[in-house]
Amino acid sequence: MLSHLRPALVSMGLFTALLGLAYPLAVTGVAQAAFPAQANGSLVKDAKGTVVGSTLIAQGFAKPEYLHPRPSAAGNGYDASASSGSNMGPLNDKLIEREKTDAATLRAENPGVAIPADAVTTSGSGLDPEISPAYARFQAPRIAKARGMTVEAVEAAIDRHLEGRLLGFIGQPRVNVLLVNRDLDGAAGAIR
Repeated sequence: MLSHLRPALVSMGLFTALLGLAYPLAVTGVAQAAFPAQANGSLVKDAKGTVVGSTLIAQGFAKPEYLHPRPSAAGNGYDASASSGSNMGPLNDKLIEREKTDAATLRAENPGVAIPADAVTTSGSGLDPEISPAYARFQAPRIAKARGMTVEAVEAAIDRHLEGRLLGFIGQPRVNVLLVNRDLDGAAGAIR
């Protein structure tokens, strides 16, 4: 029995050191060397070097002068520690009521314009930092009015941050909410 225990313990120790320590350290080292910004969270900083967010995690922007993200099911707002979907099915009364309320608010904001699906639906994580170009453009008149800008100027900021499909066919075109809002603020001040 002891003759089997020693090789098992040696194997466990070897593979723990190899796969639990050496491999993660090697991958972390390569990531830090090759892609330092991404490896450290794709952080966005203001002119003073203060971190104002990440291009990977949504933030709640509610003021009329800002591009708004998708609704969030993550905890109380855009809580990264509670990242998840709502797990509400399409016939759930609470979900239907929230979507109706959101749609009514959006219709009042932009009468007669079709509401994009991502304006009333949450993402799987509840923290999706990007919205569709259609939803971004839907919000342009409200933002322009609140900022005293032309709709064309707001749409130009949206277009500067438009990302297409990966390799031309993977995923959907999208706009990063934080980057557009930083652009609209002139990328100089703190985001309100």
